Amino acid sequence: MTQPTRFDNAWAAACGLAQQAARRGRDVVLVRDLSGRSSLLIDDRDDPLPPGSDELDSLREEFAAATRPFTGDDPVQTASAMFAPEMFFAHPELTVVDERQPEGTGRVAVLERTVVGADWAQDPDHGDTTVDSGRRDRRVALYGFKGGVGRSTATTVLARHLADRGRCVLVVDLDLESPGVSNLLADEAGMPRHGIVDHLVEAGVGNAEGLELVTRTSVLPFQGNGEVWLAPAGGRPLADQPYDYLAKLNRIYSDLPPSEPNGAPRPFAVRLEEAIAACEDQVRELSRRPDVVLLDSRAGIHDIAAVTLTRLSGLALLFAVDNPSTWEGYRMLLTEWQRRPERARELRERIRIVAAMFHSAGDIRRLHTLRDHAQELFAQTLYDQLDGEDAGDADDVEPYHPPLEDDEAPHAPIPILFGNDLVGLDPLRSRAWPELPFVEAAYRTFVNTVEDLLPQPHDPEPS
Repeated sequence: MTQPTRFDNAWAAACGLAQQAARRGRDVVLVRDLSGRSSLLIDDRDDPLPPGSDELDSLREEFAAATRPFTGDDPVQTASAMFAPEMFFAHPELTVVDERQPEGTGRVAVLERTVVGADWAQDPDHGDTTVDSGRRDRRVALYGFKGGVGRSTATTVLARHLADRGRCVLVVDLDLESPGVSNLLADEAGMPRHGIVDHLVEAGVGNAEGLELVTRTSVLPFQGNGEVWLAPAGGRPLADQPYDYLAKLNRIYSDLPPSEPNGAPRPFAVRLEEAIAACEDQVRELSRRPDVVLLDSRAGIHDIAAVTLTRLSGLALLFAVDNPSTWEGYRMLLTEWQRRPERARELRERIRIVAAMFHSAGDIRRLHTLRDHAQELFAQTLYDQLDGEDAGDADDVEPYHPPLEDDEAPHAPIPILFGNDLVGLDPLRSRAWPELPFVEAAYRTFVNTVEDLLPQPHDPEPS
C-alpha cells in the first residue's frame, strides 16, 4: 500500500521544486496557506512565460504530484498572469530562503499564511520601522517555553528591586491568554480602564486616542524613590459598561490591511510595538520616562513570544528548568533562528538563560549540569561553529563561541533559588511577600545580575 504524502514531506518536496525552478534564472515565491497547501509563484515579468507552455505544464504536473494533498488550487502561477504580483513578490513578510547564488539562478522566498508562529522566522527588524534602539534597549523580555516556572513572580520581584534603586519601571503584561503579573501589581480597583487588548483593537480602527492604559502599582511594597507602573493585559470592567475581553482577544492577532490607499499593511508585530510604546508614553506623561520596561511574555510557541523576543526587547531572559522537554522546546525555536544567520548573530548576544526554581540545598552540581545543557544547545544552534565553513567570515571576524566557563555568556545560567518556604506562598493573600527574607534570598542573584545587564538610568528630562 502506498503511503500518503504527509505535511512535512509535502513541504520538503515543494521547497525542492522551488529550488529547481529558480535554477532557470527566475525568482520564485513559495506560498503556503492556513491549511498547509502550497503554490509556486514564478516571477516572469521580464520574460513572460506563455500560458500552456511545456515548461509550465510539466512543472505544474510535477508540483501537484509531489505535494498532493497539500497542493494549492492553482499549484504553479506566473507573475505575468497575476493582477497584482507585487502583493506576493514584494510582500513585507516575505522570507528569503536562498539568494541568487550561484550567478544566473533566481531567488527563492517563502510566504507563510499562518495564524501563529510566523514571527519566529522573521528578521528582527523585518517589516518594522517603529522600534528605535533607545526604546528596545530599555526593554527586558521574560519568557519561558513552558509555563509554571515562576516567570511572573520573578518579573514582580525584579520590578521591586529596580524601584528600590530609584528606577522608573513599567511592567507590561503580555500573557494575554492567561494574565498573571497584573494581579501581583494591582488590585481590581487599582486597574486602569483599558489594557493591551484594548489598544490592539481600538488602534485597528484608528480609535486608540484617550485610552487609559497604565496605573501606578497599588500593592507592591518597595523602599526606594523609584516607581513601578503596570500596563495590564485587560482593563477594569465598569458596572454600567460592557467589557468583553474574549471578543477582543479573538480579534487582535491577524494582520490588518493598510489604513489608507497605497499604505503598508499593519502586521501584528508593528501593532504590538505601538501598544507598548503608547504605554511607555503614557507613563512619561503622568510621571517620567520609564528607565526599564519589563515585558512579561506568554509561554509556548506564540506570536506574542516571537515578537517580544525577536523585535521588541534589548535583553531576553529565557527561563529554563533542566528537563528534556524544556531543552527540546528551546531547540525548536533556536533552530528556527539558526536558519537565518544574521538573525542568530543579532539575538544571541542579548539572550541569557535563567535557571528557574533551583533548589538551594546541594544543587550546585545540578546547576553545572544545566550550564552544560544550555551551552550544548547554543553551540549547536546560535554559536558559530569552530570547525567547518562558518568558523569565520571573509573579514576574518573572530567566531562567536564563548567557552563553557564564561559567566557572561548567554548559556551561563542566572539562578533563582527555590526552597520549601516558597511552597504554598500566595502573593495575592500576603501583599508583603516580596519583603520576606527567604524571598529576597531566593532572588538576590537574579535581580543583581539582571540589573548589571541593563543600561544605566538616563538623566532626568528637563521639566
